[in-house]
Amino acid sequence: MREARPTRFLALLAAAAVTVSAQTAYQREISQWRAQREAKLKAEDGWLTVVGLHWLHEGVNTVGSDPKADAPLPASLPARVGTITLTKGKVHFKPATGVQLKDTGIRLPEMDLKTDITPEYDRLALGRVKFFVIQREDRFAVRVKDNDSEARKKFAGLRWYAVDPSWKIKATFIPSPHPVTFDTEVGVKETDESPGYVTFTRGGQEYKMEPVTEDDHLWFVFRDQTSGKTTYAASRFLYTPMPKDGFVEIDFNKAENPPCVFTDYATCPLPPPQNRLELAVPAGERMYRRLQ
Repeated sequence: MREARPTRFLALLAAAAVTVSAQTAYQREISQWRAQREAKLKAEDGWLTVVGLHWLHEGVNTVGSDPKADAPLPASLPARVGTITLTKGKVHFKPATGVQLKDTGIRLPEMDLKTDITPEYDRLALGRVKFFVIQREDRFAVRVKDNDSEARKKFAGLRWYAVDPSWKIKATFIPSPHPVTFDTEVGVKETDESPGYVTFTRGGQEYKMEPVTEDDHLWFVFRDQTSGKTTYAASRFLYTPMPKDGFVEIDFNKAENPPCVFTDYATCPLPPPQNRLELAVPAGERMYRRLQ
């Protein structure tokens, strides 16, 4: 009996060491993820570079730094860069005389433009500025990015809740393919495909959330009881791996702010009713404070 006590103590000590090691590895994983998240925001062409969103009307739309242009560009560019003609859902760009734009390194002639709903959409570049056409339902707009934007220059870094491993949750996946239509912050609707639902339990209460598919991940647009207090009022985003063996790993420590927090020119979706949680989720990214 006397010999068993040291053995039991050593076993408990070893188990504690394994637990501490796992927690340290998880802390390191989240720290690396957060660093990557911040680097992506600060990168060229990131959301901090978005400086304009201009809705097109049917017919000829002028593009350039002229403030009276239909799609105004930064003052560093010529007053007249070209025209974008919208004709029954087709978009055509014609550069102004003497203006040479590029798309992935190739000088552009007059051309039809593929919008952002296609994987290889056309991005027009002039100096440090890029612009392209986005499509939302039957509406079209010019989105403008400037790598010398004030938001990028004044980026103050992100703020986070302390890492809490208890917010890494193994949720049950319920297959039920169906379309999901989101309202957005700019008044248009956005429809995506959902593979089903997830359910999880917190504090003895069951919660249900509905993701949509984004590339090879699930994408949750959600709101919780921290929204409008310590996190962005409209929503947060959360990306997870696809379901495996009937489960989805939801890690709220990786919840992030939508692009609308960083620019006024995004078209962020709003959470569907089933993703408005009657639960506070003090995990992940907190509200970002823009520097004026």
